[in-house]
Amino acid sequence: MLVVSRFRVPASDASAFRSDMEVAHAALAERPGYLDGTLGRNVDDPELWVLSTRWENVGAYRRALSAYDVKLHAVPLLSRAIDEPSAYEVAEPGTDLNVASARALG
Repeated sequence: MLVVSRFRVPASDASAFRSDMEVAHAALAERPGYLDGTLGRNVDDPELWVLSTRWENVGAYRRALSAYDVKLHAVPLLSRAIDEPSAYEVAEPGTDLNVASARALG
């Protein structure tokens, strides 16, 4: 599972934001099911940042979000992300993808 969170950050806040993003990433990286992650800044638009993480499955990511350290260090940063879908299934050759349909809530 891939999570891509993009952020629009004014240049004047870039240094503080980068530090906050490193702390948030470290908190996420400590959680079970985390595989790897990357922080980045867009080369054409330096106010656009990304935090990309990979997880064993969607459940591991969702459980990570409820951990105390993540709520303390990552959720405040993630709440600043651009409002767009961020969770993706990895489409590797030969894998079946989820069926595109509404999901039941209960």
